[in-house]
Amino acid sequence: MTNSRIERDSLGEISVPAGALYGAQTMRAVHNFPISGLKPYRAFVWSMATIKQAAAMVHMDLGLLDREWGEAIVLAAQEITEGRWDGQFVVDPFQAGAGTSHNMNTNEVLANRANQILGYQIDDPGKPVHPNDHVNMAQSTNDTIPTAIRLGCLWRLDELVDEVYRLAAELRTKAVEFDDVVKSGRTHLQDAVPVRLGQEFGGYARAVEHDAVRIRRAAEGLRRLGIGGTATGTGLNAHPTYHARMVRKLSELTGLDLYESDDLFESMQSMADAVDFSASMRTLAVTLVRIANDFRLLSSGPATGLDEIHLPAVQPGSSIMPGKVNPVLAEMLNMACFHVMGNDLAVMLAGQAGQLELNVMMPILAHNLFEMMQVLIGAVRSFTDKCVVGVTANREKAAGWLAKNTILVTALNPVIGYLKGAEVAKEAMASNRTIKEVVVEKGYLTAKEADRILDARKMTEGGIHI
Repeated sequence: MTNSRIERDSLGEISVPAGALYGAQTMRAVHNFPISGLKPYRAFVWSMATIKQAAAMVHMDLGLLDREWGEAIVLAAQEITEGRWDGQFVVDPFQAGAGTSHNMNTNEVLANRANQILGYQIDDPGKPVHPNDHVNMAQSTNDTIPTAIRLGCLWRLDELVDEVYRLAAELRTKAVEFDDVVKSGRTHLQDAVPVRLGQEFGGYARAVEHDAVRIRRAAEGLRRLGIGGTATGTGLNAHPTYHARMVRKLSELTGLDLYESDDLFESMQSMADAVDFSASMRTLAVTLVRIANDFRLLSSGPATGLDEIHLPAVQPGSSIMPGKVNPVLAEMLNMACFHVMGNDLAVMLAGQAGQLELNVMMPILAHNLFEMMQVLIGAVRSFTDKCVVGVTANREKAAGWLAKNTILVTALNPVIGYLKGAEVAKEAMASNRTIKEVVVEKGYLTAKEADRILDARKMTEGGIHI
């Protein structure tokens, strides 16, 4: 038994592994682009197979595709969407422009699997289903790949947004739990007027909630599909009703709300919707980096840092320093988000690199979008489950820092004025005394007045204290 078989395409013959469902064009891409060792994300494989399944159904309904062959293609596509043939999708994302190799990888796997379903051996020269003529009927790489990008992102949209909202909910829970912890606020990393730890965490929660809304809003643009534009947007070789039928069929198959393109030429030329969606994920990453850095600052020390919160100890922090524990989940989140920001830059550059009727950078744009979603889903989930849920407040340390904060004098501005307040603050710092002691000694306030105005909890509620 041989380990290979001969496949043919327009360039001639090429040897393909005997058991592979892919064919000649996929094999050429494997030979030509041994770049990164990366393979398509599952979202891409699923979305491409779903497009082919819908196309077969539409063409059977139109009487343009033999029903027996079409049903075999549909069954093969269902197997792919279920994950049965993931190992057959082998083309590196760094490849020929536009994604022809991805498209043909899908066409060849589907054609060969459909032929097997029909009872043909994979090397039978009489196998009837052809990757171009039947699986790719009325399609082009130029309209299937941008459609697959949109569908693949929408496929994981709920998963991503659910994780973001779950993080927000856990931050909100901590905001309630920590509402009684009055602590020193900090601006410019210097002492500022008091806040409650719960207020800080509530701010984090709201920011993350806004990011979830932003991601959903950006995803709306992805629902507009250009399938049916074929090579340039004209719809050449496609039935006049194919575009509308495909959008309806894809909606049925995926359960997604999808819309017809209002301009097939724009849908072929422009990757702006994908760039917009990428930017919404980048903005989430910006928020998460800020929160992760605050977690690291607030938990720093413990002996020589702020130490106002304690993060769960999930692993030893040093190979040489016994007992050291590091904020590893916050560090992980930073790294993940930096990677996502780099992905977004690649998407942005790819999005502006199209010329005339086509953007040839779609393979790497697709890969980076799907990678952003993969990394964010995993990173947010781990940060939520292994860090945020277990955060505790160090009430004693927060109270201790607050007691030393001379910026409490700010509450006295409406009573004694800014200049006298500055005088009191400087003297309190120089003499290592409290604001109350100095302001009473100078006769600016009585002890009772100072106690009332310098109530730190009331300061966190705003207003004028006189």
